[in-house]
Order: sequence, then structure tokens, then C-alpha cells
Amino acid sequence: MKRYYILLLISTILLSCTTQDKVRDTADFTDNWKFCLGDDSLAYNIQYDDSKWRTLNLPHDWSIEADFSSDNPATPGGGALPGGIGWYRKEFTVGKSKEDKNFYIDFDGIYWNSKVWINGHFLGERPNGYISFRYDLTPYIKPEEKNVIAVRVDNSQQPNSRWYSGSGIYRNVWLVTVNPVHVDHWGTYVTTPVVSEQKAEIKIISNIRNTESTSQNADIYSILVDAKGREITQTNGKLKIDAQANGEIEQSISIEKPVLWSVENPYLYKIITQIKQNDKIVDEYETPLGIRYFSFDAEKGFFLNGKSVKIKGVCNHHDLGCLGAAVNTRAIERQLEMLKEMGCNGIRTAHNPPAPELLDLCDKMGFIVMDETFDMWRKKKSPYDYSQYFPEWHEKDLTDLILRDRNHPSIFMWCIGNEVLEQWSHIDADTLDLQQANMVLNFANTLDKKNVKPKELHINSLLTVKLADIVRKIDPTRPIITGNNETEPSNHIFRSGAMDIIGFNYHEYNWIDFHEKFPNQSLIITESTSALMSRGYYQMPSDSMSIWPERWDKPFDRPVHHCSSYDNCHVPWGTTHEDTWRLVKKYDHISGVYLWTGFDYLGEPTPFWWPSRSSYFGIMDLAGFPKDIYYMYQSEWTDKDVLHIFPHWNWQEGQDIDVWAYYNNADEVELFLNGKSLGKKSKTDDQFHVFWRVPYKKGTLKAISYKNGREVMTKEVKTTGEAVSIRLTADRQTIKADGKDLSFVTVEILDAEGNAIPVADNLIDFSIEGNGFIAGTDNGDPTDSNSLKKPSRKLFNGKALVVVQSNKNSGKIILKAKSDGFEDVSIEIKTSK
Repeated sequence: MKRYYILLLISTILLSCTTQDKVRDTADFTDNWKFCLGDDSLAYNIQYDDSKWRTLNLPHDWSIEADFSSDNPATPGGGALPGGIGWYRKEFTVGKSKEDKNFYIDFDGIYWNSKVWINGHFLGERPNGYISFRYDLTPYIKPEEKNVIAVRVDNSQQPNSRWYSGSGIYRNVWLVTVNPVHVDHWGTYVTTPVVSEQKAEIKIISNIRNTESTSQNADIYSILVDAKGREITQTNGKLKIDAQANGEIEQSISIEKPVLWSVENPYLYKIITQIKQNDKIVDEYETPLGIRYFSFDAEKGFFLNGKSVKIKGVCNHHDLGCLGAAVNTRAIERQLEMLKEMGCNGIRTAHNPPAPELLDLCDKMGFIVMDETFDMWRKKKSPYDYSQYFPEWHEKDLTDLILRDRNHPSIFMWCIGNEVLEQWSHIDADTLDLQQANMVLNFANTLDKKNVKPKELHINSLLTVKLADIVRKIDPTRPIITGNNETEPSNHIFRSGAMDIIGFNYHEYNWIDFHEKFPNQSLIITESTSALMSRGYYQMPSDSMSIWPERWDKPFDRPVHHCSSYDNCHVPWGTTHEDTWRLVKKYDHISGVYLWTGFDYLGEPTPFWWPSRSSYFGIMDLAGFPKDIYYMYQSEWTDKDVLHIFPHWNWQEGQDIDVWAYYNNADEVELFLNGKSLGKKSKTDDQFHVFWRVPYKKGTLKAISYKNGREVMTKEVKTTGEAVSIRLTADRQTIKADGKDLSFVTVEILDAEGNAIPVADNLIDFSIEGNGFIAGTDNGDPTDSNSLKKPSRKLFNGKALVVVQSNKNSGKIILKAKSDGFEDVSIEIKTSK
């Protein structure tokens, strides 16, 4: 009994310590929301009857649930979206023990035009669908009673985006509980003004909020912790904060021989900001820290930690294929893993603020991020886009983005606009109204930058300066850039003098002689290529360039809505992948490139229109299956051995087939057909592939790469036989039982020898048992208009995808697949806490 009481005492002490240590509670607030697609002006009321509404977990995108199977202009491919108005409601309670706490609700993003209430009290609205924001719930919380959050989302004005935006509370929501004296929202700012391999100086500015009715004294500690959680050093200072006000304290610490953050070794420290009152900890707040230094050189490009690094990046929209716009950390991680495996080291968040989870992963995985805010300023690109809100909201939205993201070591550039129409002046007379003109001219009178007189600058130049000044005031440590499709110095963004780096979108003919027009300035290709490809589809001859004669605003049409995977098809304003990389690789003054795009995305199905519903631009398709060009980049962007030959080997007898090979770490490649050599080929300095024109005979096509006469790699493609079975392959067969984790299951049809049939298009039906559900299905076919939530899918060029999501129970999930003419198959996926 004595031992029992001792153990009970220890447990009580430990429990007490755990409870006391949790001075800040950031709770996942995404479970068990009620949802209704439709409008009711009374739905904000606490007593409103939502019993007939659907119960769901966030993040949630209601647009992806729509049926796109009919010829409907309100589709991802048709420019507009299944939008409308939706309501969300959530009940929750807080215990009496928390009645002296402060409560905040943080929304990572709602698309769009959101309004929020708590217990019938209106908290505010945010029109921008990509901005994160917070509301203070404290004055309206009722301890030990029912509390109701109500959110109205209005995405009814269509189209308001050039790509698929999604609809609803599509990012995460958090309930933050803190003591009255606490670190304010996004309240720390950590910089490294001095960095070398020997030493780093770290500056921490902490913004402390006091919600008490009297002034408060506090001790503020800044603690440096390494990647293993070990404290390295700390500093502290005293701060007096007025009643119902904020106080700020600046502190400095240093570290000897820091581990520098890089794309190869993204080492993360963190700063723990600790607030004590009367020797009691009242708040703790963590801030990521990557210690690194970088520069852009006009002649030599980008340098990270003193070493030359070519930025090899991609642009990505925010949707996650069949998951739509609903944020899922594992889905983002999978994309980044595939890009990293390809050799990619950069992400441009085209064309809007990203989800916080993306930036957290980029910090951990090592990407050079261009964080982008606006796709338009005052002048609209879509009938109902953000331009209508820009005059009132641009300063608040830009400020909040920089405050939220400025501590991420992966962010190296702030991009304040993409191809905004303010680059030119000739359209002002048609689109500039008096209110907008006054908005810009009002701040022109107080402009004081680089001794430029406001009257000498165009109104659009002044707007550029204003936006850049907002950024520099909050974070002067990173360069500012815009993505520009006007590459002449007459561009008003360039004329403003506010850009630290010149960003070109396309216009490759201006890259080589860049310094003739922009002397002593740095260049990065913010967007390029826009090559068009359908995975597994091939047009021959491959050495003939098919450039669409129609412009992007005049949809191109032909019986088959597919584009060749030979890298011989691109839009009029773009180039092939190989032509783009050839220039970026060759010229040192080009700091790097962000390719359009890493993955196919919903919307903008250039050059085709309905029934195409997703883009053709990606290096990987919408399902995440690599296209052949993926291996060109892998051969150029990595040091790993690469040998990839294509196309497949299922053709008509006697047909001339162009065989391409991407390779590296070798001098030459030899091709064999059914054991007979077709000769060896070597790349020149300006070539990134070799190819043979081969009269088709069924059998085996084999390639061997050689280095100094020794074999490096061998790859084969075979003519497949009759289809006999279904294969399911999971990227992970054990996932977390957290209600969010995913397993991506590839579906293929095999012949008797176990070879995947590359032209298979069988319809497969899926079902699931156990502790999970089917989150979506896809096949990467831009013309497949079936709902991405449907539990059946035809294979496209031999592949389909099923995304399996866990619930919160440990155990197993059984995914079953069946198709006419085949035995049913299944795969087991384990779920664990």
C-alpha cells in the first residue's frame, strides 16, 4: 500500500506539472463541424437549428464534391466554379477553470468572402480567400455553456479566379487558449544579422500582449534550442506592458559554429519565447530558426552560405488533385518528396499566399521559396476577382502575410504581384476609376524613397513603391520581386525602382542580353516553359515542334484532347523544357528558374477547353504520376544514376517509333531491340536526350548506359501480353490513425508475366472496409470529367490512383478493387496511433 501511495503521489505531481506546463494550448479545431450549402440569414444565431445539416471535419472544399460529368460551364475547366454560399457551425464548451483565459480562433484560410460570428456576435469579415487571420473570442465565451462559432462563406460570384480555387473552410482552424499576458499573434520576429561558419548573432523581437485592466511586469526569456531539443543558450529581460496594450522587447544571443540551413541540410533550430510573472511561466511560444545567409549577384547569380546555387524551382498552385483545395499535410509532403527526388530545390507559391503547412515542410525539407501575395492589384483578370477588394484590403492582407511568414528560413523572396496589369499604362484610362486613383495618389504625397519625386512616376509605379515599402517595414531582410510578362524597362514596376531582383515570366529571348537593358541588376526567371504534356501519350515524329497557332484566349480544339510527352509541344508564349533549362544552365547571371508547373492542377486546361478540366503543364500529372520529362530533370538536377527510355512498347507492327533516352553519369547509351544493337548515342553539351527512330517489332527494347566503357545502368520496356490481373501498390502501408493521414495507392493492370500494361484503360471499382475511407480517385487524365470523389476510375495510359484516408481508430484498412474479367484484389493498410 505504501508503494501504491508513493506511485499515486508521483503520478499526481507529474500530472500537475504537465497541466501547469501547458500554458498555451493550440488545439486542432477541425472536427465535428456542421455544414450546409445554401444561405440562411439566421444561421449565425446561437439557437439556430442545424440538426439537419451535414456533419464533417475540416479542412473542407465543397466544390470538389460537385459532379463534373456533364457539359457544365461551371466547372474547373470552364473558368467558373461550383461555388455558391455555404455555412459552417461548430458547438464547443470550455471549463470553468479556463474562465480567466484568453481565447482566439485562427483560420488559416477560407475561400472566400468569409464572415464569422461567436454566440451571435459578429467578429469580422475577410474577402481574400488565401489570407490567414485571427478573431478574439474572449469577450463572448461562456464557460460551462454551449458556445457556437458560425461562418458564412460566399463564393457565389463566378468566375473570381483564373484557376481552381475551391470553396469553403479549406484550410485548418485552431483554437488558441492563453493567459492574459502572452505573445501576440505572429508576435516574434527572429533574424540573423551576422552569420558565418564560425558564429551567428541572433536578434529576437517579441511583441507581448497584456489584456489585463492594469499594467503588468514580466520577465521575457529567449531560449535557443537545437534540432534535438537541447538548450544551447538563453537571454532574458524585463518588460512592463500597459493595461490593454502591447509591449515590445528586443534581445540578442549568439552561437558558436552554427549548423547552417541549406537545401541539402535544412537544419532547424528554434527560439522558445518564455514569459514569466512572479517566477511562474505564463506563456511559451515557439519560432522556427534556420541560420543561413544568401545573396544575389548580378553576374554570378544566387549564393547560399557563400556557395553558388542555381535555383531549380517549380511553380505550384494550391490544389491537391482529387483532394481539391482542402489542405492535407501528407498530400503536400508527397508532392515535395517527389520534387526533391527529381532534384528540385525551389517552390514558387503561385499565385497566392500558401498554406502554413507547405512552408513548414519547405523549412524541414530544404526548398528556396518565393512567397507570393497577389495575382492582381487594381485591375481585374476575372470578372469578380480580388481587384474589387484590393483598394480597401491590400495593406492589411499584405501586412498579415509578411507577419505570418517572415520567420520561415525557406522563404528567400517576397513576391508582391504576378503579371499584374499595372505593368502598362495604356489601359489606365479604361479601368482606373476615381476612387482607385485617389487611393494611390493619397500616399504619393508622403512618398520618400530614393529621392524620387512622385510627379515623375506613373501612378502604377507609385503603387509598386507603396507595396514594397509595406514589406520592407515589416521584413527588410529579404529581397522583393514580381513576376513580369512585360520584360522591357518601360514596365512601371521596373521604373519604380522598388524591386530588388528583376523577375521575368517567359520571354527567353531577353535572358541572354539582360544586362544591356538592366545593368548591374539580378535576374531570376519567375515563370517559364509552359510545355504541354499528357502522361503516356506520344505524337510522332518527335523532332517536329507543334506550337499552337491560337492564343491562350482562343481555345484550341481537335478530336483528341491530349498533348505529346516528347517535349515537342508548348504554348505560343512558352518553350520546351529542354530549351528553357539550356539557357538557365548555361548563363551564370540567371539565378534560377521556377518552371510552370511542378504538378498539373485543376483549371486552366490550356490549350483545350471542356471536357478537359485540368492543366497539361505539370512535370507530374494531377494524380502525381511522373511524366517522362521528370527524368530529364532528374538526370540534370541530381547526381544519382539515371537512365529512362520511352515510350512504351505496345504499337502497330512496322510503325516508326521515336525512342528517347534521358541519362546521366554516363558517356553514351546503347539501344537493343530483341537483343540486336541499334547503335550507341551520346549527348552533346546542349542536348539532354538521345533518340533513335525504330521500326516497331514486338518484344523487348533495352537500353544500357556506359561510362568509360563500363556498364552503368540497364532499362527495359516490353510488349505486354493479355491482361490477367489487377495490382494495388501503396506508397505507405502503415499510416497514422489521426483522421488525416493518407496512403496513395497506385492501380495497374498486369499481364501474365507481371508487366504493367501501359495502354490499359479498364474501369476499376473500389470499396473499403475498416478504419478509413476513400478520400478521392484520379488517373491523371485531363479529360476525365467524372467526380474526383467517385469510388471508381478508368485507368489512363495504364495507371489510376486511390487516396485512402485514416479515421482515428487503430487497426487496419482493407481497400478492394474489382473490374469485369478479373479476380477481385485487395490491399491492407495498417493504422496506428
